[in-house]
Amino acid sequence: MPRQRRKKPEAAASKARPASPRSTRPRRRGRAAGAGEPEAEAEQPAPRRSVSGGSLPGSARPHSPRRSRKPRAQNGVRVEVLSQSFLGRRFQGLGCLLEQLRDKVHLLRRRQLSVRATVGLGIFVGVMHWIHLSILFENDRHFSHLSSLEREMTFRTEMGLYYSYFKTIIQAPSFLEGLWTIMNDRLTEYPLVINTVKRFHLYPEVILAFWYRTFVGITNVFGIETKTCWNVTRVQPLSEVQSCEGVGDPACFYVGVIFILNGVMMSMFFIYGACLSGTHFGGLITVLCYFFNHGEATRVMWTPPLRESFSYPFLVLQMCILTLILRLSHSSGRYYIALCLSNVAFMLPWQFAQFILFTQIASLFPMYVVGYIEPTKFKKIIYMNMISVLLCFVLMFGNSLYLSSYYSSSLLMTWVIILKRNNIQRLGVSELNFWLIQCFGWFCGTIILKFLTSKILGVSDHIRLSDLIAARILRFTDFDTLIYTCAPEFGFMEKATPVRYIRTLLLPLVMVITYFILKKTFRDVLCVLCTNTYQRKQLLENGELIFHTLQLLAFTALAILIMRLKLFLTPHMCVMASLICSRRLFGWLFYRVRFENVIFGLLTVMSIQGFVNLRGQWSILGEFNNLPQEELIEWIKSSTRADAVFAGAMPTMASVKLSTLRPIVNHPHYEDADLRARTKIVYGVYSRKSAKEVRDKLLQLHVNYYILEEAWCVVRTKPGCSMLEIWDLEDPSNAANPPLCSTLLQDARPYFTVVFQNSMYRVLKVA
Repeated sequence: MPRQRRKKPEAAASKARPASPRSTRPRRRGRAAGAGEPEAEAEQPAPRRSVSGGSLPGSARPHSPRRSRKPRAQNGVRVEVLSQSFLGRRFQGLGCLLEQLRDKVHLLRRRQLSVRATVGLGIFVGVMHWIHLSILFENDRHFSHLSSLEREMTFRTEMGLYYSYFKTIIQAPSFLEGLWTIMNDRLTEYPLVINTVKRFHLYPEVILAFWYRTFVGITNVFGIETKTCWNVTRVQPLSEVQSCEGVGDPACFYVGVIFILNGVMMSMFFIYGACLSGTHFGGLITVLCYFFNHGEATRVMWTPPLRESFSYPFLVLQMCILTLILRLSHSSGRYYIALCLSNVAFMLPWQFAQFILFTQIASLFPMYVVGYIEPTKFKKIIYMNMISVLLCFVLMFGNSLYLSSYYSSSLLMTWVIILKRNNIQRLGVSELNFWLIQCFGWFCGTIILKFLTSKILGVSDHIRLSDLIAARILRFTDFDTLIYTCAPEFGFMEKATPVRYIRTLLLPLVMVITYFILKKTFRDVLCVLCTNTYQRKQLLENGELIFHTLQLLAFTALAILIMRLKLFLTPHMCVMASLICSRRLFGWLFYRVRFENVIFGLLTVMSIQGFVNLRGQWSILGEFNNLPQEELIEWIKSSTRADAVFAGAMPTMASVKLSTLRPIVNHPHYEDADLRARTKIVYGVYSRKSAKEVRDKLLQLHVNYYILEEAWCVVRTKPGCSMLEIWDLEDPSNAANPPLCSTLLQDARPYFTVVFQNSMYRVLKVA
């Protein structure tokens, strides 16, 4: 072996100098003689070497008979040995240094190979996920063959509202003019002028619009075709439409970038699982679990423009960086800067992101109290989170929601407790009481500080995720909370969801992993409380495992209360599943059975139901068609003035604003208090109020046309969730009156006039 040939001179030098530094290294007893280890050669007796013709100084037999037969060569041999001894003393240190450098080079090459393999596999699974999303989206809507109007109509509710601002910027004479238009918007909440970037977190649309304009400008300069258009003949009575396909089409570009971003997210999931488990098999299990439970993990393939589609990939990046910080004993400053920037990228596109980061701080703080995180490291994490909040506050034009959230309050309370920890310790309480005092102070202080900042900044009238969870727990209901919680995605988790987790073995696997982590944690913490002499370093080695377990418990509670938040639970379960490959947790198992057999058997069983789920997704075939809404939009474009003001159901208003650019008075972004008050007036048509009262309030909002949908008069998603039932709870004084909606469908006069009607919509002109 080359390694043996390199080490032979060092072995000789070692014998020439028994006190050599290399002779003090521990011997590798597991190897046989002649394995190429210098220490093994040094153990051989000196007389054997003298037989080959080289007597060493200090030999046990200086007057060998064989040496007496060659008196002429004796002086030469002595000179040779002395020169070897001299050179050994001179150059042995250099040889050791060179050998260490060789070992480091080999280690560096192996690491580079490992990094290349990880990145290469990550890119592969990312491309596969991008293709998977594109296929599902195309199969569901036949998006490539839709006209521009039909593509816009597929973006229902909030999606249409967000896409409308992207459309405004790319259709403006210049990017800056388009940006100024959406920052001084008069169409969304007429007659108010609002900064939609601040209100609706529109940085993704601003960035995508800039990219699109740049891309189109460059391709136009070089004369590159970026889209292909053709006429599509539709089934009667639908007329022929023009359809364009390619990255040059605005809708295709917009959706394509979202799918590419979520493909990159899958690459990060692979790297995340590989880093957490310490092996590529962990990343593979994470990715396969995600694919096998794809319908429970994301809805980006059905609703691309939603805020979570832009925001969630950066949470994956943020948690991966945080995992590395918790694992490494000495983290570079670059990790903390990356943590701060990923926080900003996660919070900017989505108003609910702050509550998710609050659960992260709630998971980290108990770890700091017990000792799983070093105080210096925890301080840096908190400071980076504070900086990210301030950056978002500035980038969002002073949006006070960033300063009045539970997340910001928890950061301030954590900082205070860190500063006052020594004072608390001087109380002389036991270790357990010391922990409980800090946790209790943090919990109460966070709640009190949150309500104080909300009152001071005047943002207590905004509905947030925490308010919806509180309404769930306390069984509190009013008009605003029912509008949210009656939507299926804001209901409790379906009973079928855990069953689907069990069928793919995801839930049993995660429960086993969680059990072993909690068992070890309980044993370690109990040892600390009983003896107070336990080495805290042993706790620090498993800090990232405790964090992921606490975060899993938090995501589980959120998903049970609000089904939409499965978005966080399912992917995190997939990441936790990678720990089945962790030798820190299951090394005892891999000593008894082959590691590859365990993983292969597990993946085989998981894939049985997993491929059934994938085939179910691939079998979804459809084609978008909404003739009534298309007729409505075409009528509005051709029969109403450009400044005509419309009101109606929130999902329909988003489509009207997007496709007709007419002013509207209400929209689906329901978090703002003023918007909720406007929507309550508009939805009075579906109450039991009098027609005159509703008409007068609509006139106060400057409404010219009201779009009445017959389905809204009778639709009932679940008990207590029809519009009449909600209004009877909100306005019991009119509970005995007939429904206004039914009256208007029979005869809208004298306060309204029907000016358009089809199978789904009636447009009422406000008298």
